[in-house]
Amino acid sequence: MTNLSDYRSQKLFDIPEAMKAMTLSGVGFEKLSLSEVPVPVPGPRQLLCRVDAAGVCTSLLKIISQGPKHSLINGWDIEKYPIILGDEGSLTVVKVGGDLKNSFRPGQRFGVQPAVDVPPINHRDRYSDNARNMKKCAVGYTLGGNLAEYLLITEEVLDGQCLIPLPDPAMPYFAVSMAEPISCVISAQQRNCHLVKSEPLSPRQPRLGLLQGGTAVVIGAGTMGAMHAELAMRFLPQNLIVADIVPGRLQKTRKNLDQKAQRLGIKLYTVPSEQLEQTVKKITGGSGADDVIIAVGIRSVQQEALKLLARAGVANLFGGLAQGQHILEVNVIDVHYNEIKIVGSSGGDPCDLKDALDAIAKKDIDAGNYVTAVGSLRHTSEVLGLIKENKILGRVILYPHIELEQLQFVEHWDIDKEAELFRQIM
Repeated sequence: MTNLSDYRSQKLFDIPEAMKAMTLSGVGFEKLSLSEVPVPVPGPRQLLCRVDAAGVCTSLLKIISQGPKHSLINGWDIEKYPIILGDEGSLTVVKVGGDLKNSFRPGQRFGVQPAVDVPPINHRDRYSDNARNMKKCAVGYTLGGNLAEYLLITEEVLDGQCLIPLPDPAMPYFAVSMAEPISCVISAQQRNCHLVKSEPLSPRQPRLGLLQGGTAVVIGAGTMGAMHAELAMRFLPQNLIVADIVPGRLQKTRKNLDQKAQRLGIKLYTVPSEQLEQTVKKITGGSGADDVIIAVGIRSVQQEALKLLARAGVANLFGGLAQGQHILEVNVIDVHYNEIKIVGSSGGDPCDLKDALDAIAKKDIDAGNYVTAVGSLRHTSEVLGLIKENKILGRVILYPHIELEQLQFVEHWDIDKEAELFRQIM
């Protein structure tokens, strides 16, 4: 193979006996390693997929720090049976189990929803109490992960309908990998609900999502907050206000979204956090915001954000709060008389990943806006260290089948840059 075209166009796949994978064999960073492990052999109802790109999610830090105590690992002895990490990836089928030959073929491309709402089927004896009370499992936890050259798609993933076909088979690998974090944003925004009436005698009609023609606020312009801002445009609010304490984040949001906002007729405001309340009052004439998305996990910020709501406004608590800091005070008069709502979510499901892939394909969101670096599997520990120390803004895409000496930081990533990387390395 000499370039991306050759890599993509393979009809027969030369599958090695061993592969590189990021494995966790205990608790703590010292138990994380780039290992050589056997390439899985798919059973009758399983698939073997090549991992073409993988993302590095902050959730990995929780797995590394908790190990078997994590609810989705549930006592699995990771010292005896190390797990392969990685819940974000772009996949190409390379081998099909005997019972699935009428449904799948080598060369098909998929995204994968890591949250599998199916109890464990394989290796139940490795969990606490034989997985008796487990209702779900997850890719990159006890099911094989994307931070490897190959991934075994097991019965759990297929039964949970978590293998999602691409709307466009030519989608860049990085964009498919980015669909997972984007799906979390899509899932969250669909938790917002507004009751609308066309006239006094009309019945109330619930509409999911942000209020069209309203005022939407996104607090926090980090990676996930910036995604919220771009995807909020799908609902065509009249005003979109993005607030953050870091000027550089606001500048990047303005740079990425200004032209799009103008094209859609949306008034985009990027403001320092200390000016947010004043800005909302000025823009809305004091009535408040219809939708407030709090994409930061700080209790005081979430508490103050509730004051920004208009009558029947919705506060979306997207940023999680640490145990012990997770209690907010709610003015029940606002709930009763002003009919405010408070919603939240944790991750997405298969329909959200499908929606995310469709949104990327239709250019409702430019996934490349949120890629800050690219690298190889060998850079996983380095990336996690940067995430842990809050020294990186944006997502990192790792390509398991190419070797880069150093992590490459980028301003923006797209299909042409991905293709050029493959041409240079392969």
